Amino acid sequence: MSTPLDTNALKARQQAAWASGDYAVIGTTLQLVGERLAEACDLRWDEQVLDVAAGNGNATLAAARRGCRVTSTDYVPELLKRGEERARAEHLNVLFQAADAEALPFADGTFDAVLSTFGVMFAPDQAQAARELVRVCRPGGRIGLANWTPQGFVGLMFKMLSRHVPPPPAALPPSRWGDEEQLRVMFEGALGELKVSRQQFNFRYRSAAHFIEVFRTWYGPVHKAFASLEPEAASALERDLTQLLEENNVAGPSSLVVPSEYIEVVVIRG
Repeated sequence: MSTPLDTNALKARQQAAWASGDYAVIGTTLQLVGERLAEACDLRWDEQVLDVAAGNGNATLAAARRGCRVTSTDYVPELLKRGEERARAEHLNVLFQAADAEALPFADGTFDAVLSTFGVMFAPDQAQAARELVRVCRPGGRIGLANWTPQGFVGLMFKMLSRHVPPPPAALPPSRWGDEEQLRVMFEGALGELKVSRQQFNFRYRSAAHFIEVFRTWYGPVHKAFASLEPEAASALERDLTQLLEENNVAGPSSLVVPSEYIEVVVIRG
């Protein structure tokens, strides 16, 4: 008999992982994704927009730059502070509020658009997170998502990490959010229309060793994975990650450019 997933324990573990290091060092490089998503959702001036699991605020800033009234949420207060610093530097008026993607503290139908870039996909209770996105979005509004695919580089990296540091047996992989058919199941009953576009983000570093140094220091899940392993096991993880990076490097031996596939999703709420 399988053991039921303790989502609260997993959430606490994830929260500790994302609070470790400093995700903003990585997150800032992904700003292009937020800009693309804002355009895909055709955001309009004065629309009410919610950014869920916003991290350091890429989609938040993209929406605010388009004149939207933005509320930026995450369950890691330290990341919200980094987003607030960025908004202040650009003189953008954004409301920042700590919130759990699985229990958003907003009334039904509050927002014209609900966004998340590589954020809500990590919620332990995926079905509940999807229900919350739908609940706070008004009928006819848009839910815009950027999700890493299972077959893209980041999806493969997380699969490899799970071999070295196994997740709880009942935990669902975040990359399910990068599968169009799974999304149709998650949003069944709320879909007016589903638009999916495959995109690529290029990670750009000096070398595989440079990528690992940055991610091991600043990117919570990788930071925690290395910290949890004994030296010999950590060396094995480093070898496997190096191999994955070099296999996907399109820049040749003098640099590192690794394309990673993600899907850009726009759900028109029925």
